[in-house]
Amino acid sequence: MSTDTTSHPAYVQVGRSGLFVHRAGLGTMQFGWSVEQSGAFAVMDAYVEHGGNFIDTADCYTAWAADMGGPPNPGGVSEEIVGRWMAERGNRHDIVLATKVRAAMGERFSDHRGTARQREGLSRRWIARACEDSLRRLKTDHIDLYQAHWIDPLVPIEETLSAFDDLVRQGKVRYIGCSNFSAWRLMQALWSSERHALERFVSVQPEYHLLAPTRGDVEVELAQVCTHYGLGVFPYSPLAGGVLSGKYRRGADLPASVRAEENAAGSRLDARNRAIVDELIRVAEEVGRTPAQTAIGWQLAQPFVTAPILGANRPEQLMDVLEGIGTALPPEAVAALDAVSDFHRPRSSLEN
Repeated sequence: MSTDTTSHPAYVQVGRSGLFVHRAGLGTMQFGWSVEQSGAFAVMDAYVEHGGNFIDTADCYTAWAADMGGPPNPGGVSEEIVGRWMAERGNRHDIVLATKVRAAMGERFSDHRGTARQREGLSRRWIARACEDSLRRLKTDHIDLYQAHWIDPLVPIEETLSAFDDLVRQGKVRYIGCSNFSAWRLMQALWSSERHALERFVSVQPEYHLLAPTRGDVEVELAQVCTHYGLGVFPYSPLAGGVLSGKYRRGADLPASVRAEENAAGSRLDARNRAIVDELIRVAEEVGRTPAQTAIGWQLAQPFVTAPILGANRPEQLMDVLEGIGTALPPEAVAALDAVSDFHRPRSSLEN
């Protein structure tokens, strides 16, 4: 297999917006869950020392930790850690800061009065309050990229976009985006923004990796919308919860972690995915890279991908990937991974 010396740019434009971010974003879902504050500070320090500027969090990170054997967590812990780090380092204006709104926060209610809806969703009321709460936790006066975490089917998209528009006009938010939106929901939002002269989404975060069950939806539909209308794409979970990191080798013991137990119990280690992981490891060895570097390199070869959102518990995990993304993966390696992970398309595109 040949060695390709094509370089990736260190920073990329988010769609057709005026926002520029590092080629790899830093996700913070693990902060306050599997990584304590000191470890989170070390990861963020390593990221910016490598030139990184794009940190992505969410208000709800990580409210579900208690359900998985962790300490009680009402949400907001990751934002608080990021806020304390920026305050101590004095680097807020060097960071493109992204967070999200939609999930339930604080005590969870399940009574018939709909009390839970007071602390979640994409209504004007909740977005206004959630933004203020995020600003306080993040110790900042503005959010660079404020994102709808996923769709709220109970709230008209026009109400959600109008609330976001108000925040931009107030100077509390610079750009808006979304996460986990289907192609038709994204089109609905773009159409509503144009029709009502409201701020429009500049980016979307889908789950996208070699094993993703939604990969077909992303490549066939969502990517086309983003390319045509000029939106950035930030894939999350690019290593499929660590399955594409190279730790899950056939015949070897599972890594000692809660995430590994979840992966083993789910479908991420089924026969098909095992074959993809085997080929990933083979290709990585052939091109002289780690499996994680190779998996991210495959993502960056997709023309619609702006910047994968990387997660790390330790600086060395992050450096392994960051040090391998400067040079493009050889075309033959990309083709080999495409072949082994190809998904079934029910019919060919009508545009071909």
